[in-house]
Amino acid sequence: MHIEELLFITVVVFGLYFYRSKKDQNIGKFFQNNFQGLYDKFAPYSYKAVREKTKELGQEYTPRQYTIQVLAIGGFTAVVTYLYFYNLLISIVYVLLSVLVVPYLSYLRSKRIYSEFVFEQIQTYTSNVIMEFATTQSFVKSLEGVVNSGVLDNPVKSDVQHMIDMCYDNGTIDEALIYMSQLYPFYIVKNMHQLFLQITKEGARNSADSLENMQNDIDMLIESVYRDRIERANFHRNFLQFGIMLYLMVMLVQYLLGRETYLKLLDQGFVPILLHVALIVNTYFLLKGEKYYNENVGAE
Repeated sequence: MHIEELLFITVVVFGLYFYRSKKDQNIGKFFQNNFQGLYDKFAPYSYKAVREKTKELGQEYTPRQYTIQVLAIGGFTAVVTYLYFYNLLISIVYVLLSVLVVPYLSYLRSKRIYSEFVFEQIQTYTSNVIMEFATTQSFVKSLEGVVNSGVLDNPVKSDVQHMIDMCYDNGTIDEALIYMSQLYPFYIVKNMHQLFLQITKEGARNSADSLENMQNDIDMLIESVYRDRIERANFHRNFLQFGIMLYLMVMLVQYLLGRETYLKLLDQGFVPILLHVALIVNTYFLLKGEKYYNENVGAE
């Protein structure tokens, strides 16, 4: 197999793209409907709820973004695997496998967006409850004030409403605080609930200083989370660059050995096996990095 054949396949792919675009059958919509639909079919319910919230926030990938991602990943995979093996069939197999990763990357991205959204909602919930309590001197009334103010969105809004219902049904705030703390196990939620439980049990006397200190803790935590988010984004960019450079190390090997010598090495059975292992390990390394970057956003 020669590089001309690889170029021919690339031309066919781009030809398909422009053909479908002219026929009002956007290829991005094709990828989105088929690959994302396939992932939706087997994905857990929790992911489907996350994806719905991503749609609601207007941050789901557009068909154009899906197209770019599929072409970029598939094209990069085609070039790299052909440079590794000089075998068009192997390259096609790897390209197909790489395209199947796109829904997983979309899933990780949706989880990150959802996690960031929930943390921002929790930040709003804790800050506003403290401010409302300064006026009402009642935890339940504070919750009602926050819900009625319209600053919260679902699912946090509906969960706070459920807290209010639990407080009225049980006559105490204890179970409601436990419910919310378990549902959103953030440091600021647990500490604020513990503080309000203490105030409720011991009375609201001299609570202003404690609430002010709690608000300061929330502000400091929020600042550290957003700083960490920027640092993680910078690390993620450098991580991807490093991973791509690892893939391209084969070019350095071929430069040092010479292309003819490299092709002779490919005829030895163990060399292609080692190259497959290198590709799989590097891909696993990158996917683990993506998983780490997109999970636990706002975690403490």
